[in-house]
Amino acid sequence: MPSTKFGKNLPHGVYAPVLTFYKGDDEELDLETYKKHVQFVARGGVNIVALGSMGESVQLTHEERNQVVKAARSALDADSSLSQVPLIAGTGANSTKETIELTKVAAEAGADFAMVISPGYFAGAMSRKAIKQFFVDVAEASPIPVLVYNYPGASAGIDIDSDLMAEIAAAAPNIVGCKLTCGSVGKLTRLTTLRDDFAVLGGFIDFLGPSLLAKAAGGITGVGNIAPKTCAKLYKDTLAALSGQASVSSAQDLQFIISRADWALAKTGIAGAKWVLDQLEGYGGKPRRPLLPFDDADGKGKQLLEDLKEILEVEKSL
Repeated sequence: MPSTKFGKNLPHGVYAPVLTFYKGDDEELDLETYKKHVQFVARGGVNIVALGSMGESVQLTHEERNQVVKAARSALDADSSLSQVPLIAGTGANSTKETIELTKVAAEAGADFAMVISPGYFAGAMSRKAIKQFFVDVAEASPIPVLVYNYPGASAGIDIDSDLMAEIAAAAPNIVGCKLTCGSVGKLTRLTTLRDDFAVLGGFIDFLGPSLLAKAAGGITGVGNIAPKTCAKLYKDTLAALSGQASVSSAQDLQFIISRADWALAKTGIAGAKWVLDQLEGYGGKPRRPLLPFDDADGKGKQLLEDLKEILEVEKSL
């Protein structure tokens, strides 16, 4: 297998599933805004996931996906201080063949790692054997290391338990980690001791502290789109606290703030995150239809900003 500049070891830290932006009512990709946002997130100390769930990957054509990964790679390479920021690309699809094709294209476009979700369209026929075979086939054909993306809410309820994840990892050395958007901390703690080179990432930042205590590699969080410095600080402060080099209570206080922000943003989804970016940075726009824009009427927008006030104050101070 061709190796990336990171080999098969996923760098630990916080990652953000970067939002994808569009121009006007025709919904054409706004790649310049996308590159600007990639740099905003990366300069805040957060690593990049292109075409994650918040990046609306399932809404994009193959060519658009390719353009997005190329744009992310270009944005990072354009700044020498960001050229070593790892780039994960979401490459999941509903067939093994299409997933392999998307993964190879993403690798050619500059992705360092691929993140693949379980194919959920025929969820009723996806036995444990079928799920395992899917990931083994993709990993063996992939020119870059692969992460298993376990997100039952976006894969028709398919939830890979720790036993099956261990089987997949044992059968496919090119699978180097997983993202657990199932939110199971118990599953996470069982998997962090699976292999020394197997990186386990929580799918939300509201349990990053407990995850790092259990020796997770970090987390992937939509909050990184609006407060990357704060997310990076929580990661660093928690590790420092766990090693006895910093205050545990200080890291806990920051975790409480971020957990509240994560919940506020999660309830509004992609549309809410884009609306907040519009208020803070002057760009964001609407999600691609059929997703509807955030409805800020009846004080909903004011309430969202109020719910995010704590984390935005911390972000501004950094």
